[in-house]
Amino acid sequence: MGIAVWCQDEAGPFQTVPYPASSWQLEEHPQQQSHEYLREGTAKLLTLFHPHDGQVRVKGVESATNLVLHAWLKQELTQIIKALPEVSQSLPSELIRSMWQQWREGLTIKFTLPTQLPPLRLLLVWDNLIGHRTPELMLWLCEQGILPLYTPLSGSWLNMAESIQRILKRRALDGQHPQSPQQIIERLETVAQVWNQHPTPFEWGGKRAARRQRARLRRQQYRLGGSGACTQKMNDSPAVANGDIHAK
Repeated sequence: MGIAVWCQDEAGPFQTVPYPASSWQLEEHPQQQSHEYLREGTAKLLTLFHPHDGQVRVKGVESATNLVLHAWLKQELTQIIKALPEVSQSLPSELIRSMWQQWREGLTIKFTLPTQLPPLRLLLVWDNLIGHRTPELMLWLCEQGILPLYTPLSGSWLNMAESIQRILKRRALDGQHPQSPQQIIERLETVAQVWNQHPTPFEWGGKRAARRQRARLRRQQYRLGGSGACTQKMNDSPAVANGDIHAK
């Protein structure tokens, strides 16, 4: 049907605390982090992710109230809709209304559909946060031809925005100790800008999943000790293999 698919989520809150990360350290000099720090506030990341090409739209905020979230969503989704190709063939208005009515039947709180409904232009995958289900926002989405799809219970993994958020968080904050929410926001937004220069489309079981699996196998095979420069796995020695070394 040529309908675009976008995923939306809010990541966080991220605190102004030291974030651990893997690193190589000199023997007997393990990585250290201060056990004393000040909590100077938190930050959240509003995220829209396009799985088809990997593009991401983000905004860092200190508070994600409905007022903040809805204003950002409307601005970004309006730009996305404008960039979509024009509808080549309009479906009958009866069919369009029937599709919206079938979708509305699955809602716990139903609302009256607008008299005029445009053709479907975009599917929006997100969770059932209260701020995602307000009647005012639902009506606005309907008027734009945007159909919201809510992830089921224990099905948050279907929202691919969560995958990109984990990547952005890891690249922006791991091994860092931000001192303010604004530093967290700047790091997250900068990483998102760099990501968009060479985005990776989302693919179930794709190359990224294969890399994660290989990394897990390496961690299981060679587990790093506290010094960061040792391994718990005995390396095979040619002398031992040839029987030249015997236990005393």
